Amino acid sequence: MTDLRLGINLWSQAASWPETLDAARRVDRLGYDSLWTWDHLYAIVGDPYQPIFEGWGLLHAWAMATERIRLGLMVGANTFRNPGLVAKLAATLDHVSGGRAILGIGGAWMELEHTAHGIDFGSGFGQRLDWLEESVAACRALLDGRTVTSEPGSRYAFRELRHAPLPLQEHLPIMVGGNGRTKTLRTIARHADIWNGFGTPDELAELDGVLRAHCTDAGRDPSTIERTSNLWMIIRDSEEEARQVWAATAEHNHVPVADVTEPSRPLLGPPAAIAARLREYVAAGFSTALVEVPAPYDVETLERLIGEVKPLVDAG
Repeated sequence: MTDLRLGINLWSQAASWPETLDAARRVDRLGYDSLWTWDHLYAIVGDPYQPIFEGWGLLHAWAMATERIRLGLMVGANTFRNPGLVAKLAATLDHVSGGRAILGIGGAWMELEHTAHGIDFGSGFGQRLDWLEESVAACRALLDGRTVTSEPGSRYAFRELRHAPLPLQEHLPIMVGGNGRTKTLRTIARHADIWNGFGTPDELAELDGVLRAHCTDAGRDPSTIERTSNLWMIIRDSEEEARQVWAATAEHNHVPVADVTEPSRPLLGPPAAIAARLREYVAAGFSTALVEVPAPYDVETLERLIGEVKPLVDAG
């Protein structure tokens, strides 16, 4: 028997606040394990200037409107905020939610939103991932109640930094998103509790081997890191019908459907076909699927994923 864990990432673009609130409450009622949203200042699919909400604000509002589901960003843009502030936001969310916070974080990638807002984008991915390593280490220490002082020449300049109150959770989990072999997976091995990766099952299985090697170097038991796959899907009785819904969803987000189709995303079709694909991810070691749901939020997919697909996967 498999115990597939499911989370939903509600895209924060192209939707009104009442729509996002209603969808969050529905995901909570349906019994999903976790609820996520983006951390972007401009829309990242289609027209960048279409409406989009800020991520931490959404999470804190959702915390008051939900009862049991875990909450996090998929994933926070490290460049947007000082890591001390990020740790404080996560601890505050943990109190507001009654101990349901996850600190999701990544290196950030969208240059346009950085230049428009005057945020330092760094010299490239390599530098931003160095910043991420330093940031995640600091967040872990602060959330665990330790004091942080930066080394000379560091990106940040912490001086005897410590926080109160600590999170309600004894160990507030940190999720790092990304597939970078050299730096991102090394940061996960050193500091993170959850890895969010994307790709085909074969690609993720190969990357998992890289993560395990980093865990060996870090003296870390790789089984202490939860593997999560980042997926998109539409569930209908036929693949043709699912493709029609996906095309309408792309149109709503002001993007040609061909621009949001990748080899591993989206999964389109009836429950049995979706379950078969999810079993491939589980076999690759990724027993948690985090499914992105664009606006207009697809109620049928939300209901059938947990009501029909999950039982099929769990039954093997």
